[in-house]
Amino acid sequence: MAIVDHSGSESESETESSSSLTSGAHRDAVAAQTARFVTVVKGADLATPVPTCPGWTLLDLVRHAGSVQRWFSVLLRQLVQEPPRSREVELQLPADEDGFADWLTASAAEAADAFAVTDPDAPMWVWGADHHARFWVRRMLFETLVHRVDAELALGLRPAIDRDLAADGVDEFLVNLPFATPFAPDVAKLRGSGETLRFRCTDADGDWLVRLRPDGFGVDDQDSADTSADATVQAAAADLLLLLYGRLDRSADAFEITGDEDLLARWFANSAF
Repeated sequence: MAIVDHSGSESESETESSSSLTSGAHRDAVAAQTARFVTVVKGADLATPVPTCPGWTLLDLVRHAGSVQRWFSVLLRQLVQEPPRSREVELQLPADEDGFADWLTASAAEAADAFAVTDPDAPMWVWGADHHARFWVRRMLFETLVHRVDAELALGLRPAIDRDLAADGVDEFLVNLPFATPFAPDVAKLRGSGETLRFRCTDADGDWLVRLRPDGFGVDDQDSADTSADATVQAAAADLLLLLYGRLDRSADAFEITGDEDLLARWFANSAF
C-alpha cells in the first residue's frame, strides 16, 4: 500500500496540469506547502528523528527548509549572475525551539516579498536547466513540499500530494538532475550508450523518457512518448515523486516496474538529489 494519499486537491493553485503550472502557481504553492509544514510541526517535539533524512531531527528539518527559503530569496532579490561564493544569509533564528514554527512562516513571508519584486522571466544564474528567476521559485516549492512530507512521515502521518503538482515535481527533478553534479557527484556516473528509462504517471499527465549517453543523460522530447524503453517505472504521480527523492523504495506495491533491473539499480544508486 502506498504511503501517500492521492485523493483530492490541496489548494486551488495546485489544480493545474503539470504542463501548464505557471510561476504564479508555484509562488502560491510555496505559501500553501509552508503553511501545511507549519501546521505539522507546530506543537510537535522538534527532537523527533526524521527517518527519511538520517541524522536529522524535526528541528534540523525546519531550520533547513526555512534557511533555503531565505537564501533563495536573497538570490532572487539580487538576480545573481554568477555562482554565489557563500550561502551565508541573515537567518534571524528564534531564541528557543518554540519559535521555529513561526520562524518558518516568516521565512515563507520573506520568499513572498522576494517573489513580489522579481520578474520570474528575468535572466539570472541558476544551477539547473532554466536560467531565469522562475527556476528558484519552482525549486523552492519542491524543497518545501518534500520536507513537509518528511515531517509528516516522522510524526506517523500520511502525506497527501496533489497529483498534478506531484507530476510537475517529477518533471522538475528529471529536467534538472543532469546539472546537479556539483553537489551530487554520483550523478556523473549516469552515462551510457543510449539506454533508456521511462517514468510514467498513471493518474496525471506525465511521461518522461530519460536517455543515457556517453556524455551524460537527459529527458527526450515528449514526442518520444511512444518509444519503447529499456526499463519503465509507472506509478501515481505522488508515489513517483517520492520514489525519485528516495522517500519510497521501488519494491513497494505502488510501482509497476518492467525491463532492465540492472539499469534501474544503477539509476537509483546514482541519482540521489
